[in-house]
Amino acid sequence: MAFTLNRQIIGGIVPLLLTVSILVEICFAQNVPAFFVFGDSLVDPGNNNYIVSLTKANYIPNGIDFGMPTGRFTNGRTIVDVIGQELGFKDYLPPYLAPTTAGAVILQGVNYASGGGGILNDTGKIFGGRINLDAQIDNFANGRQDIISSIGAPEALTLFGKAFFSVTIGSNDFLDNYLTPVISAVKQKLITPNVFVGAMISRYRLQLMLAQLFNAELKSLITDLSTNLQGSKFVYADAYSVVEDILKNYISYGFENANSACCYLVGRFGGLTPCGPLSKVCSDRSKYVFWDPFHPTEATNVLIARRFMDGDTNDITPMNIRQLAQL
Repeated sequence: MAFTLNRQIIGGIVPLLLTVSILVEICFAQNVPAFFVFGDSLVDPGNNNYIVSLTKANYIPNGIDFGMPTGRFTNGRTIVDVIGQELGFKDYLPPYLAPTTAGAVILQGVNYASGGGGILNDTGKIFGGRINLDAQIDNFANGRQDIISSIGAPEALTLFGKAFFSVTIGSNDFLDNYLTPVISAVKQKLITPNVFVGAMISRYRLQLMLAQLFNAELKSLITDLSTNLQGSKFVYADAYSVVEDILKNYISYGFENANSACCYLVGRFGGLTPCGPLSKVCSDRSKYVFWDPFHPTEATNVLIARRFMDGDTNDITPMNIRQLAQL
């Protein structure tokens, strides 16, 4: 990371849709002066509205529960929106690229996330414009300097020392590396549609395997960081297991559909295209686990966020966010 974390930190990763990563420094909400978010489309609040990109959500039905498109890739709030509210933040973090994200606004935090962005600089290149993690950190560095210039170095040091940081990255790295070659083969008519479907399934299974391996290594890294960075506490939040549990037991969570996209257009389960202006929307969004082929509904985001807030060590270890906040 390009910045120093001084107190308590929460960490994880989001390979595919099934694993969410949060790396945060946190204390009691009334003592958290700012909240900084980094990530991909799972937490993008609208940064991609301001760049040339195929990955945008600035149109209805996206944002339908806000009454207007916000740039979020879901019907309402994202996971970090819910966590922020649970911790007492009254306002949603503004997107870094919004013209109004300036002056005193940035003192309470900024969201740098970008749909299509990822850990690797080449991640998301098939979508055109996107802001990958390195660039997001550079943007934070620029914003950090603006904060120092605004309130002075001593006060800024105190602010960053108590601030809340969140990182949610991963799915596009796997999609780029393992899905694009299959699509290219289809375009070149090297395989039939049936073979394409089989290849898609095989690629998806490989992605899941890689996600699990990545998470295992990350969890080990989190343990090492907790040992080596004195004064910091790292917590691993595993949404892979949380979402897997939701999918297996969706009825008990109040859902009626765990297979189909609520915002759909093409395909048996509405999973062949992202949510777009021509898409149809399910009658009750609270009954669907998935909003589109890649993103959860707000109802699912709320469940995930609350499991991180109050869940046991099967969800987040070695403690949950609320316990960490009480240290």
